[in-house]
Amino acid sequence: MRKIEQQMNRAIVNRNNWSNSNTFVEYNESTNCSTIVLHRTAIAVYDHNTEALKLNTGGWHSNTTKSRLNAILQELIAGARVYQKAFDWYLSYNNQTVDFWDGMILSQGEVI
Repeated sequence: MRKIEQQMNRAIVNRNNWSNSNTFVEYNESTNCSTIVLHRTAIAVYDHNTEALKLNTGGWHSNTTKSRLNAILQELIAGARVYQKAFDWYLSYNNQTVDFWDGMILSQGEVI
């Protein structure tokens, strides 16, 4: 995991605002949610109350987006990962693989 991703994860877990290069985390105290932004695209929103994680590429299926999402998943959702095969994106989670789609939510062991 890259140093920037470790710092990003620390900010999420500690509910802090943080920024470095092309990535930032914004914590909203009133909603108790952390929004993770890469190049002006909110790639993930984590609800600290429900421990639900919403994923989004904003149409940017880049290696950097995938790397940031996988770093977040590694920190927050044990065993989940995003991967690419023949240009298509997938999410592997709880011994199943599903097509990745923008807006998918991982919560309490299931994909919503």
